[in-house]
Amino acid sequence: MSASSGRSDAAPLVRAEGLVRRYASSRGSVERASRRALQVVAVDGVDLDIPAGLTTALVGESGCGKSTLGRLLLALEPPSAGRVEYRGRDLAGLDAAALRAFRRRAQVVFQDPFGSLNPRLTVGSMLREALGVHGIARGDDARGRVEALLERVGLPADAAGRYPHEFSGGQRQRIGIARALSVEPEFVVLDEPVSALDVSVQAQILNLLRELQREFGLTYLFVSHDLGVVRNLADRIVVMHQGRIVEQGAADRILSTPEAAYTRRLLAAVPRIP
Repeated sequence: MSASSGRSDAAPLVRAEGLVRRYASSRGSVERASRRALQVVAVDGVDLDIPAGLTTALVGESGCGKSTLGRLLLALEPPSAGRVEYRGRDLAGLDAAALRAFRRRAQVVFQDPFGSLNPRLTVGSMLREALGVHGIARGDDARGRVEALLERVGLPADAAGRYPHEFSGGQRQRIGIARALSVEPEFVVLDEPVSALDVSVQAQILNLLRELQREFGLTYLFVSHDLGVVRNLADRIVVMHQGRIVEQGAADRILSTPEAAYTRRLLAAVPRIP
């Protein structure tokens, strides 16, 4: 599949069409900036389908626009041009109730779990808060759900009474995964979820993500700068460079016979075991 043919055979869960995101830049002289606002294009005309139930890996160097694209797909910020559809509905046209429902169905796991967890709340309080906000469970029901969810991601039930700083990096990432799963989503953006972890812990988290996907039928967008990390996880790979998609297709094909020179450079950077 070429970079220009971002469509898969299956009906997509999420679709981006002509997606652009520009940001104002402070570079340049005051006189020049006063005549014309300078802009940085982080995402530049992206067409992308994300098939339901599969893992689509979005790969590229830091600063290429991967995380920005992920935020656009989650409607965490608006596009400068183009559109994002979820189950065929344009996110820009959703009313408050429909957008709230979308927020429940689409979640994110961040690279830095400590930075994304409220240090003043216990783990149980954070998870129960999410359950309450979306009207899923309260009281004893919520407490039972939280304990079961923590155990499902490999943490003891008594972790609910502890604070984020009491956990290791890998454990905090498990908490981030539990928080995303607490509202029963179907689409999860995994934004560099293992890049800050030791290699052995990375493998544990990747295995957990695979298990959860099979169990709950999740659709993943796995954002990474490392093709080696996504090798055993991705069904499809999308390669991004300077805000544009340069190549995409089935993971096996991308990894064995990449078409784009940039993809070949990324593959060459993957460490090899002698």
